[in-house]
Amino acid sequence: MQITDVQAYVLALPEITTACDGTQDTCLIRVDTDAGITGWGEVDSCPNVVKAVVDAPLSHQICTGLRHALLGADPLAIEVCMQRMDQATNYYGRTGAGSHAQAGVNIALWDILGKACGKPVYQLLGGPYKTRFRAYCSILFGDTPQETGELAAHYRAQGFTAIKFGWGPMGKSEASDLALIRAAREGAGEEIDVLVDAGQVWDWKTALKRAQQFADFNVFWLEEPLRPDDVEGYRRLTAESPIPIAAAEAESRFDEFERLVVDGGLDWIQPDPGRCGISNFVEAGRMACRHNRRVVNHSFKSGVTLAASLHALAAVPNTEVCEFCMADSPLRHELTNEIFAIDETGYATVPDRPGLGISINEDTLRKYQQ
Repeated sequence: MQITDVQAYVLALPEITTACDGTQDTCLIRVDTDAGITGWGEVDSCPNVVKAVVDAPLSHQICTGLRHALLGADPLAIEVCMQRMDQATNYYGRTGAGSHAQAGVNIALWDILGKACGKPVYQLLGGPYKTRFRAYCSILFGDTPQETGELAAHYRAQGFTAIKFGWGPMGKSEASDLALIRAAREGAGEEIDVLVDAGQVWDWKTALKRAQQFADFNVFWLEEPLRPDDVEGYRRLTAESPIPIAAAEAESRFDEFERLVVDGGLDWIQPDPGRCGISNFVEAGRMACRHNRRVVNHSFKSGVTLAASLHALAAVPNTEVCEFCMADSPLRHELTNEIFAIDETGYATVPDRPGLGISINEDTLRKYQQ
């Protein structure tokens, strides 16, 4: 089998805002083969930059686009393909968008391998440890405490047993921060877990103070309170925080996850397959488990990323919850023909068809393609 084409599709809603909402646009990766098997992936990065990485023509041996690097390659030799892409982007893309683009291709290659073998991806990864995960509703904070409380009550009524609020007005002031968390807890009730994604707004001392304050509201974890590169800050924070600290959604390479676990002391790592791929997700997840840390996906995109996340989680021990984005966007809910929903107990199930177990809704793709 050989790769015959690699394509990047940029999709976007008619209006893009400054809200930290990754469902406003996206970049899908399609890998075609001479066997008629097509794999799909998704990238959580700047879509137009990712497309440029895929489409870039040959410049020289270690500076070229991913399509050029992969044409004629065996898609079933996933690690060989990853090495070819790594070499092709050596000058300009070893991290950031270049690495993110490779992650999207990695997802598509696993999709092809699963379809070729007639098995779901999680089986090819050595799983499953589990096929069901407790889904936490992932949304942004409301603009006000009242709106935040109303959102909490709304999603509690939909059957979620955990709700995460992120970004928005968090970090504006101590009083505002506490008012938002108080409203989230009151809206969710005492039986629902409340998770907080701060959105990289503090230094470690302020983050520690907030962690101590948020502990009074029985917060499940505090996510990304610091900038991604502040490993020393995370080390100090995790050593003293009364609630678990989660981060690492921004990382794309194994050594970056390892540094945040070993040196930063994170309690939870959050690999995003749209930034690190399925291969690095599983490798990083298993590393974290060896250090007795926990693993959860970061997924704030379409059903493609959610499916990739669930397959990867199924192949990692010590997993418990999964991020389940509930942003109100057709690029979240209508890009795959498969409808992802939680069951009556608040759990999400890993797709069990070959590959990722998803198919693309061509009408949605055409409607939002740029």
